Amino acid sequence: MKTANPLTRTLMIAFASAGLALSVPAVAQEVDADAAKLLFKQNECGKCHHPSQNKKGPSLKRTAKEYKGKANAEQEIMKHLTTPKKVKLDDGSEEDHKIVDSKDQKALVNLAKWILSH
Repeated sequence: MKTANPLTRTLMIAFASAGLALSVPAVAQEVDADAAKLLFKQNECGKCHHPSQNKKGPSLKRTAKEYKGKANAEQEIMKHLTTPKKVKLDDGSEEDHKIVDSKDQKALVNLAKWILSH
């Protein structure tokens, strides 16, 4: 898997953030759950995350609860999905969090919304 250079990644995040800032309020937007589930599966997110149960990483339900009511929740999830970093697992170990392999900002936003809908 190729990783984008830092400038490209920064621009992608900036465009995604701008798109989110200009978008319609979240309650008016629908989530394409099937598309989000497919992207989740294609990127093997289920190896560490489950909709309702904690695995190696937090459940989607736990993540949604953590971000509930935060104005920047979608942006934070988008950042997590698109920026490589170390994450601390429940067992105390750390590992590199895989970024979602997609350049489709609409699909990434949809995935973030789907995660937050749990």
